[in-house]
Amino acid sequence: ELKVLADVGLLGMPNAGKSTFITQVSNARPRIADYPFTTLHPNLGVVRVGLERSFVIADIPGLIEGAAEGAGLGHRFLRHLARTRLLLHLVDVSMFDVNRDPVAEAIAILNELKKYDPALYDKPRWLVLNKTDTLAPDDRAARIADIVARFPWKGPTFEVSALTGEGCVALCSEIWKSMVEHREPEPDDGVVDVRFEHDD
Repeated sequence: ELKVLADVGLLGMPNAGKSTFITQVSNARPRIADYPFTTLHPNLGVVRVGLERSFVIADIPGLIEGAAEGAGLGHRFLRHLARTRLLLHLVDVSMFDVNRDPVAEAIAILNELKKYDPALYDKPRWLVLNKTDTLAPDDRAARIADIVARFPWKGPTFEVSALTGEGCVALCSEIWKSMVEHREPEPDDGVVDVRFEHDD
């Protein structure tokens, strides 16, 4: 049995914003650039959610169609994801490229998970709609509603901007609560105090 790499693994296409997200919420400082595959190895970050409350998050190289057959970083990527407890599926909701369909990209990724390992596909997974800061206020609600309606998804869904931090505190609070629920019972005062740890 594989040893757990991290509590949370980030799943998404190249440039979905995974490196920006882990930088926003944790002490990790991965390389970030505007081209695919800037992440070649897993980057681990510790997310602090209060005194003696933390979880480990892994930014793993972006997935492309055909990964189950070894395309891109292929099996190496998928093997790392199998060593996490919860997957955050980051989807780029920006509208910069009119020819890019975020729903088609998200479905392609889920197909790769299923082809590689049904157990990985069945792992707890949350949908995180990222780059909301790029949407005009008048377009945002319709854009989000369209994506949610077309993506066959019934699980938890969050809207965030990894760049500005919008929604990230609430998301990490929910992750911590989920981690507590699935661990051995521990004393809990019911208060979640989210403080992100950043290096100076």
